[in-house]
Formats: sequence, structure tokens, C-alpha cells
Amino acid sequence: MNQSQQAAQQKKVSLFTIFLVFLKVGAFTFGGGYAMLPIIQREIVTRRKWIEENLFFDMLIVAQSLPGAVALNSAIQVGLRLRGFAGGSLAALGVIIPSFCIIYAIAAFFLPHFQDNAYIKALFYGLRPAVVALIAAAVINLGRSILDHRRSIALAAVLLAAALLLKIHPVFVLIAGGLAGLILFQEKAD
Repeated sequence: MNQSQQAAQQKKVSLFTIFLVFLKVGAFTFGGGYAMLPIIQREIVTRRKWIEENLFFDMLIVAQSLPGAVALNSAIQVGLRLRGFAGGSLAALGVIIPSFCIIYAIAAFFLPHFQDNAYIKALFYGLRPAVVALIAAAVINLGRSILDHRRSIALAAVLLAAALLLKIHPVFVLIAGGLAGLILFQEKAD
């Protein structure tokens, strides 16, 4: 899709539609921000074709580099790209509202009455591995698309080892990845 076609497509996207898409993502995705990313990708890139896949991955890099939740940052970027400030604001609201309502309801009604219940505790112990599985699935799905050749895979492995074994701060891992990209992927950027 060329730039004029993409601009025409983006003008067709209503603010209400942006809000509803991200409300659906926020309401039906469990496991936090990273678990939301494949759902956002499917809705925005695959299903609605609002943004091309390479641009989506670039937006993920920016979203991960900014303070805050990666899914929220991604939603804001998509909304901004589609409809400016209003689109970004409505995308953010759409992602936030379901979580806010659920957390508020749990804090106000659920925890005071059930926090010491053995069944509820067991339920939450079972949900923890489920959340880890959702995050792992998101990583694997995104990794398949991003790690498209040996140099990418090798760089990811080295940076993962540095982060886990050397306990390097995530900011320095990102900086190292960016610097390595300048050396390893120059021809791909041209």
C-alpha cells in the first residue's frame, strides 16, 4: 500500500471505531501488556490493515522504549498515526477502561470479602502460570515475525543472555541492540 492509499485508508477510520477496537482489545485480553500485543497486531495489521507490519514493529520498539505499559503506548501510537491526538486519546481510553473497571471492582467488592478464601487463593495461584504462558506466546509470535534471519536471532540470543546472566539494565540492552543494529543491519536499512 503506497502512502496516498494509506492516507486515504486512515481518513476512513472513525474515532469511534478506534475506541471500540481498543476497548475490545482491553476487555478480552488477559495477561497484561505483552499479551495484548499479538491481539493489537492481529486487529491493526492483519484484520483492518490500518498499519503495515514493519511499521507496527517499529512502533513496538518505540513503545517498549518509553515509560509506561507497552500495550498502552502501542495503542496511543496507533491512534495518533490514524487520527492524531483524538485518535491516540481514544485508543488509550479504550485499552484502559476495561482494566480500570475490573481492578476497581476487585478492589472495592472482591478483595475485602474473599482475600482469605482458600479457593480464591488457589485460583490466583493457577492464574499466575497462565499469565506467564500468555506472555511467552506473545514473545514467540512476535519473535517469529521480527527474527527473520540469523543475525537477528544471534543478536536476540546475545542480548537475552546479557539481560539474564549479567543482569544488565533493560535500557542498556536496548542501547546495545540499537548500536548493534547500526553495524549489522546497515544494508537492510538502505
